[in-house]
Amino acid sequence: MSSASPFFSSTPSQPVPASFDREYGCTEQEWLRWMPEAVHGHSLAQSEPGRLRVTIGQGALIIDWQVLPPRVIALIRLPRMAVRFRFDAVEAKAREAFMKRFDLHLQRGGG
Repeated sequence: MSSASPFFSSTPSQPVPASFDREYGCTEQEWLRWMPEAVHGHSLAQSEPGRLRVTIGQGALIIDWQVLPPRVIALIRLPRMAVRFRFDAVEAKAREAFMKRFDLHLQRGGG
């Protein structure tokens, strides 16, 4: 899975694609703990390890992930996960609205 920009603009020039990959700096346990709030009222099911299915209207978002080796910077070890998002039968406006809320929930610290 390749890394992509972690956030999408809400401008028409950069719509949320139907499928994309990201890298997150968290553990799998943190990821799973965040998901119920991140999907904000949408039905969420873990069909198998490393995969979630989120119902969005008549469509769905499939989220697959794998734990990567930690990023090591001097004595610091940062957890990493490769995450693939795949929307199925979800309109562009619904993808944008969902990801805007999802990204806002997962935003951590920084400046």
